[in-house]
Amino acid sequence: MVGKTLALAVCWLLAPLTLALPDSNRGTVVNLRIEGDTTTIFEGRIFTRGHDVETASGGEHHCDGTNLGANPAPGPTATSALDDAAKREGFDWDGNYFSQFDDYLVSTVDGVTQTTNEFWGLFVNYKFAEVGGCQQRVEFRDEVLWAFGAFDEPLLKLSGAHLVHVGQPVTLTVTDGRNGTPVAGAEVQGETSDADGRVVVTFNTARRKEFKAEKANALRSSRFQIVVVP
Repeated sequence: MVGKTLALAVCWLLAPLTLALPDSNRGTVVNLRIEGDTTTIFEGRIFTRGHDVETASGGEHHCDGTNLGANPAPGPTATSALDDAAKREGFDWDGNYFSQFDDYLVSTVDGVTQTTNEFWGLFVNYKFAEVGGCQQRVEFRDEVLWAFGAFDEPLLKLSGAHLVHVGQPVTLTVTDGRNGTPVAGAEVQGETSDADGRVVVTFNTARRKEFKAEKANALRSSRFQIVVVP
């Protein structure tokens, strides 16, 4: 009887917390990538939900997708994911808040600051976001990319087998994630992609490998993982 009473009491105490959180804002996990001018600042999975964020330049404001009436209900956003990653990993970000847009303009991430002709851009599933990051709702396993100075550049995407044998050549493909167009001249593990975006690589030791496709005047790809077995 005591146990049952205690359980009911706990449920009663937790009920207001559960009811206070809208179903749309229970949170989700996204694949977040932040590409700076020369290096990848962060790449990994982040759990996020819409919440108030605060920057040195913009102050504290809500960031839950309802900004400027972009969505009818609150939920996780591209900027809430950025903010959660910054808090978890210990890097900073900044941006001014513009009341006419009810949103922040991200200007600095981990010391990489916008210039007169290079800015931070936001892409979701390789598509340029046409609204601000606090208006941009995100969903489970979305590819959320904050990229510096990559508005007109190809967004490299590397695909292929994730399991190969030692000494077995494997063909990987480099494309522009925006439109699927093959990308020639990209460097992958010391090899260069051809006109069809294909590149053949061979691994001589059994291990797990992680690498990216890179090319001048293009944004480096996300991390590609491949397991090499005997």
